[in-house]
Amino acid sequence: MKVLVSDKIADEAVKLLEDAGLEATVKTGMSPEELEKTIPEFDAIIVRSATKVRKPIIDAGKKLKVIARAGIGLDNIDADYARSKGITILRTPGATSISVAELALAHMFALCRFIPQANITMRKGEWRKKEYMGTELYGKTLGLVGVGNIAKEVAERAKALGMKVIACRRSDKPLDWKDVKLECLDDILKEADIISLHIPLIKEEAPVIGAKEFAKMKDGVILIHCARGGVVDENALLDALNSGKVAAAGIDVYEEEPTKNLELIGHPRVSVTPHVGASTAEGQVRAGMEIAQKVITALKG
Repeated sequence: MKVLVSDKIADEAVKLLEDAGLEATVKTGMSPEELEKTIPEFDAIIVRSATKVRKPIIDAGKKLKVIARAGIGLDNIDADYARSKGITILRTPGATSISVAELALAHMFALCRFIPQANITMRKGEWRKKEYMGTELYGKTLGLVGVGNIAKEVAERAKALGMKVIACRRSDKPLDWKDVKLECLDDILKEADIISLHIPLIKEEAPVIGAKEFAKMKDGVILIHCARGGVVDENALLDALNSGKVAAAGIDVYEEEPTKNLELIGHPRVSVTPHVGASTAEGQVRAGMEIAQKVITALKG
């Protein structure tokens, strides 16, 4: 059976597929048209975030049994349509949780200590020591919107830093995390000094964080957005930054990627990264090996 690897995964993962007797073809950077012509001969496809597996690709994949995402979200896959055609959808929700959690914390540190600003001004030969009086994370209340694998990793590290952690979830299911209080979204917005988002994008719904939500937040709140583009209304965030309601924002994901919102990413009180939350060597090895094993199991039993 043949597996198409259309986005880069760890070499060890490709070898794992081959050692299991599968024929693995690595062909990255294909256009949608190229992928549509290539997919018919394959039983499975492994992607990360770059490859979009939309209906035309799925229809062209006459032999497709498995679509596998080495990562968390399925935004780039028409998953429901694929399932309706009997195709198995696989992903690795926990493999890069530590990677994303550490980036969320990195943005917190960067914003509280003016690291992006100081880096820029010092490279210009400026010494603005008095302007960069920062704040500690210690003692601050961190509000987590979402309680998945990533949020749990953030919570554990935040507690180790001496932060108070509160969290909310969509369902009423109890939360069994130690020393983390479950609250409703409105209470998170009102109480948290720092809000970190860890929820999926539901395209049919309005952004979870928009103008109404920003209005409920503390003045001077810090927002960390390492979830999915579209979860936050970027125009509302820009307004909140300009008004001072939001003191600073750390952003890794955007409504459109690559983002064209230069006003937002160029704002003097933001820390930005180009959707690299899962992009660590360790996380990608874990994701690649896990998805390879899942594909092997799905195809060979």
